[in-house]
Amino acid sequence: MKSLVFAALVGSVLMVPSVSFAQQSGTGVTRAQVKAELAELASVGYHVGDDDVHYPEAIQAAQEKLAARRAAAYGSGAAGSAEAGTRAITHD
Repeated sequence: MKSLVFAALVGSVLMVPSVSFAQQSGTGVTRAQVKAELAELASVGYHVGDDDVHYPEAIQAAQEKLAARRAAAYGSGAAGSAEAGTRAITHD
């Protein structure tokens, strides 16, 4: 009887970490985030499963293209813009 209680105790102690790990929430990425990232990668020409032979290079190249696109989008200014609130000079 004592060994049965001991075995049950050891089993429950070993099971606690696995149960607590399974109950973690709020970590990682959501399905929607993964789908959005895959859509972004597809927009620069990367498609999952198309080129398994060159897998690391292909996805890294696609990620570099995305980074370049984002950098260009944030850093570009409007060419030929005028200042607001200034008077237009007319030559009569």
